[in-house]
Amino acid sequence: MHRVPTTFHKHYAWIVIIMENATQAPKVASNERWYTRFIPYVMVAPPLLVMLVLIIYPAALSVFDTLTTVSDDGTFSFTLQNYVNFFALPDAMPNLLFTLQTTIITVLALFAVCFPISYYLRFSTSRLANPVQFLALFPMFVPGIVTAFALIRFLDDNGWVENILFTLTAWEGYVSPIRKPQGIIIGLVWEGIPVTILILTAGLAQVQNSLIESARDVGANSFQIFWRIILPQIKRPVLIVLTLNFLGVFGAFTIPLLLGGASPQMYGHYMQNRLYGTGQYTNAQVAAVIMFVISAGVGLLYVRSVVRQQIEQGI
Repeated sequence: MHRVPTTFHKHYAWIVIIMENATQAPKVASNERWYTRFIPYVMVAPPLLVMLVLIIYPAALSVFDTLTTVSDDGTFSFTLQNYVNFFALPDAMPNLLFTLQTTIITVLALFAVCFPISYYLRFSTSRLANPVQFLALFPMFVPGIVTAFALIRFLDDNGWVENILFTLTAWEGYVSPIRKPQGIIIGLVWEGIPVTILILTAGLAQVQNSLIESARDVGANSFQIFWRIILPQIKRPVLIVLTLNFLGVFGAFTIPLLLGGASPQMYGHYMQNRLYGTGQYTNAQVAAVIMFVISAGVGLLYVRSVVRQQIEQGI
């Protein structure tokens, strides 16, 4: 008669222990989730703070300064007079158009040069691919100022190109692109080749070989494979590389300063002349705001593409 209650109490004790552990486990997991929830915010806080202090705050302050005026009593009022005065300058709009034109031509030239190389590096099995990749990435390890002086030595009057052409063909009609818009484009294309090839090659690496082999099995030719399989899968990498190249070329300073002419000028060089050459701080600030607005508009395309990719991947 005494064993049944004893056995019952033993089982009851085990049940109580199991239930206590079961109720405590979710609390530990909940505490861990509560703790780990703040780790990403702690990690992202320092770079976000630096970006706010060094980029967003000065940009917002410049926009505010160029769009407001202070009266005698200390009140602020909205005005566009600073922008009206800026575009009244004879060289403001020509330099802006020249910068946009040079940027677009350079970006398109970069893509035209780098995409065939990236396509070859992705799908080639030849041993020649390794030397090609080394030569394509080599400009990444050369500072921009060194690149500029090397191109001057190579392409300028009495440079290597002119001497080689005269030695081989006795041709004396060579015209140097240095100190001309062509020199800026050549220098910026040379400087942007490595990053462009890396991004395009990474995008092409997402194309699975099994899809290409399946398309060939059903009789698709090379153009059909490229147009219907490869191109749809690399639209986002192409948009990213075009966006990043636009931002890099649009704000370039060293190459345009050393390889370009005195007029017209890229906007980075033009801003420096407004600020330090003529002391026109307000006009330089207006030019900076214009560059910021254009760059932000183009940068939104990149951010939108990245966010859409993360949403599609469920990140």
